[in-house]
Amino acid sequence: MIICKSETELGFMREAGRIVAETHRLMAKHIEPGITTGELDSIADHYIRSQKALPSFKGYNGFPASICASVNDQLVHGFPGKRKLNEGDIITLDIGAQYRGYHGDSAWTYPVGRISDEAQRLLDVTEQSLYAGLELVKPDVRLFTISHAIQRVIEDAGFSVVREYVGHGVGAELHEEPNIPNFGVPDRGPRLKAGMVLAIEPMVNAGSRYVKTLEDNWTVVTVDGSLCAHFEHTVAVTSEGHEILTKLDV
Repeated sequence: MIICKSETELGFMREAGRIVAETHRLMAKHIEPGITTGELDSIADHYIRSQKALPSFKGYNGFPASICASVNDQLVHGFPGKRKLNEGDIITLDIGAQYRGYHGDSAWTYPVGRISDEAQRLLDVTEQSLYAGLELVKPDVRLFTISHAIQRVIEDAGFSVVREYVGHGVGAELHEEPNIPNFGVPDRGPRLKAGMVLAIEPMVNAGSRYVKTLEDNWTVVTVDGSLCAHFEHTVAVTSEGHEILTKLDV
């Protein structure tokens, strides 16, 4: 069942989304060669808690950190730790915050210093695919129309859509129905209604689409070692269109 949120619930989710967005803005200021992923995790954890919120990921199904920090060929669920970032790396930070029992969720892939032209193109295309999907979010649109729009942008650029991991509904639970694949046939799937809140998150590989999970049972990497990117916003369906909850106005 897809849960539609009340205006009160959406108010809590706007606040959760603001905290997530501000945490990302803070992270962007600290990402540079030499910083460790563990240091980024500590900074994010402190800021989220300073906003009277809780990190959504800390302890979630046993996850040990407050953010996911995935570097280069790591797609999702990377553990923050002692790894130092190097010039030319790319890093995906997936950040969630729970405010008054409701979650906001957003991921972004950042360059570390100067990166290659192809890495920058991967980031640009993945972000473009996210917004291609978001711009279609409004009542009565069928869900897989959004999925198809994301897929077209990615594959037209020569990149691969990861199929094992998808977006999701979000609210009082971090992961709710529906699942939102980044590929699909348009004009299929459930129809969107005002009050639905979705975490739309294209996950894109520069090489083949295949991924695997490492022995820690969390970190997902590309099978061929190629770079990958991940962009995500939490978006609410409104009566006239949509509202991105994890994007700052300024």
